[in-house]
Amino acid sequence: MPDALTFPARMARTKFRSWHRGTREADYIFGGFFDRYSADWTEAELAWFEALLDQEDVDVIGWAMGTIAVPQEFSGPQMDLMKQLDFVDIPR
Repeated sequence: MPDALTFPARMARTKFRSWHRGTREADYIFGGFFDRYSADWTEAELAWFEALLDQEDVDVIGWAMGTIAVPQEFSGPQMDLMKQLDFVDIPR
């Protein structure tokens, strides 16, 4: 990261970015994933998610839903969790 934010500051910024994507659907997918899994993230896992947040929402949602092939740099255990989509809790 070019700026020298601490890990907790990066986590706070990432949580905000996760829940403010611009559409409700993207907020639930990104924000729900962050809320469910981020508590135990390592530096590498946080960096992966920060990079994911820089991608287009439509692409990430396609990767998560399995309608678009996942690029090599985003494939792996975290994307496998995202593909489950069991973290999306839509309020009624």
